[in-house]
Amino acid sequence: MRNAILQLPARRTSNEQRQVLRAAIRQLDRAEIYLAAVAHMQLDDRAAERTLRQLRTDVDALKRHLAALRAAVSA
Repeated sequence: MRNAILQLPARRTSNEQRQVLRAAIRQLDRAEIYLAAVAHMQLDDRAAERTLRQLRTDVDALKRHLAALRAAVSA
C-alpha cells in the first residue's frame, strides 16, 4: 500500500489506485477522530465551532467522493 502511494507513477494499475484510495479513506477516518476530539473540548467560541462543523462536513464529503471513486475503479 505504501509503495502505491510513494511510487507516484504516471499511471497506476487499478489495484494500486484502489490501494491509494483505501489509504486516503483511512486517513480521513483518523481526521474525523481528531475533529471529534476537538469538538468534545467545547471551546465556547462560535467561529471555532462553525469552522469545526465545516471541516467535519468537508471531510465527510471527501470521504464519500473517494469511496465512489474506489467503487468506480473496482467496476
